[in-house]
Amino acid sequence: MEEQTVPLNQSKKITIYQLCVTSLMTAVMCILGPMSVPIGTIPISLTNLVIYLSVYLLGAKLGTLSCIVYLLLGMAGLPVFSGYSGGLARLAGPTGGYLVGFIFMAFISGLFIEKSSGSLVWSVAGMILGSGVLYLFGTIWYVILMDCPVMAAVAACVQPFVIFDLIKIALATVVGRQVRGRLIQAGLIV
Repeated sequence: MEEQTVPLNQSKKITIYQLCVTSLMTAVMCILGPMSVPIGTIPISLTNLVIYLSVYLLGAKLGTLSCIVYLLLGMAGLPVFSGYSGGLARLAGPTGGYLVGFIFMAFISGLFIEKSSGSLVWSVAGMILGSGVLYLFGTIWYVILMDCPVMAAVAACVQPFVIFDLIKIALATVVGRQVRGRLIQAGLIV
């Protein structure tokens, strides 16, 4: 049986399997993203954990696409952001930079995972670098919109999350590597 494909552009094709997994990971983000623990201005959510898993399973481009679709659903008003919120105002608000920063985090993390063929050290380094870019982008956005000092923004929006994000990276690395290995064995991904 020949696998059906949908043209992505002239030289690349995306398989039905890839579309399904991309959609599935977007759905998982929509389910787990709203579940959050409010600890201040920005709550702890599981969104970045799902993004890390997405890029392990899908790679940089499709993992990032999954994240973009999630953001578009939230922008359209679906309550998929932390605290079961959504809408353009949330995306354009003071913490919206962290939401938009997920795109950069996904792409950077995915590139490292892809280019290193899933090497543990480089995968973790990529996720840490991606998280650093997320923090930088979100903090700059927050500082501009809230007109506050950078160190106050870092204390409120970055420091409380570093340990939790490192735990999510460790969890995503263990689970992502296992699932990816099984999918490769099954011949579902290369």
